[in-house]
Amino acid sequence: MGLKVGRGAAAPPFIVMDVITAANARQAALPPGAPPVIRMEVGQPGTGAPAGAVAAAAAALRAGAPMGYTEALGLASLRTRIARHYAQWYGAEVPAARIAVTVGASGAFPLAFLAAFDPGDRVAMAAPFYPPYVNILAALGIQPVILEAGPETRFQPDVAMLELLSPRPDGLIVASPCNPAGTMLHPDELAAIAGWCHANGVRLISDEIYHGLHYDAPIATAAALSPSAVVVNSFSKYFSMTGWRVGWMVLPADLVRPVECLAQNMFISAPHIAQIAAEAAMDCTAELEANVARYRRSRDLLLRALPAAGFPHLSPAEGAFYLYADVGDRTNDSRDFCARMLAEAGVATSPGVDFDRTRGNRFVRFSYCGPEADMAAAAQRLSGWR
Repeated sequence: MGLKVGRGAAAPPFIVMDVITAANARQAALPPGAPPVIRMEVGQPGTGAPAGAVAAAAAALRAGAPMGYTEALGLASLRTRIARHYAQWYGAEVPAARIAVTVGASGAFPLAFLAAFDPGDRVAMAAPFYPPYVNILAALGIQPVILEAGPETRFQPDVAMLELLSPRPDGLIVASPCNPAGTMLHPDELAAIAGWCHANGVRLISDEIYHGLHYDAPIATAAALSPSAVVVNSFSKYFSMTGWRVGWMVLPADLVRPVECLAQNMFISAPHIAQIAAEAAMDCTAELEANVARYRRSRDLLLRALPAAGFPHLSPAEGAFYLYADVGDRTNDSRDFCARMLAEAGVATSPGVDFDRTRGNRFVRFSYCGPEADMAAAAQRLSGWR
């Protein structure tokens, strides 16, 4: 008799992780002295944690500080520092009591979804989207509702799309700047969506993990626009601390205790040493802004070079470190297209099918957070590849 396998085991892969595996295998197979694979498939900053964060972690370890469990919602000092961050960046008053430190943004999403929704609920989001949104929701028995967004709305949702939904969804996920398109909801647009959600009893989940990585348009936080929204952020992107696995949420008052109880049972706490480093990272502004300047230079280079290399249809690069390219004039199979690009040009990119399951076959995502020299070399390689 076969044993039961749970419904959650049917969650599809996060395809970019498979691309990482393929790129690693390709690199390992290269002969000595061959040009290396250029990595444009993953959204991982090419810089490590800022020097002040590393120094704070080292000092704590040298002092013999016990690295045990913290409170489930995180170190009080870090939560207070995050609250100050909202005042400094947005002019918003966010009580430290409403901040939950999490095991990265990846650990925040299941906490938010479990606290806010029940199996069978419907949660909307615009496609293209960050794949784990859908995969986690589906594993929890929550139904994703996909809104097909295109260049006319910068691949973002708007209130007009939401008004067409019947019945109203139980939740809405937005991301600004977004992965994979690198576009933003401008402050008036986010305010309109936040107001619509609150007025219609729709729980807004605002993914703000790329805040700080914005180039031309201003940012706004849903924490300042709605008393019922959940904000997710992370130290992985702007703060360049992917492997430290620490993020945070700003929670509405009614979800603080539910999230705390869930975190106690699911994670206990975010890593103690990572929280110490994260608090110090928030004061490393000069180093972090130098990283942003580097991303801007790479973005500007690629916006010039990729169209000349046969990729003229690019999303507006307002933030994050992604360009979403429509390659429908070259392929109808983005997975094969990316595999050939890796094999023939030595450039690893992510196929759009990871982000949009109906139209992604004609899109490719380029990540430009790697070394500047690699981004320039990638453009040169692609200019000779067809």
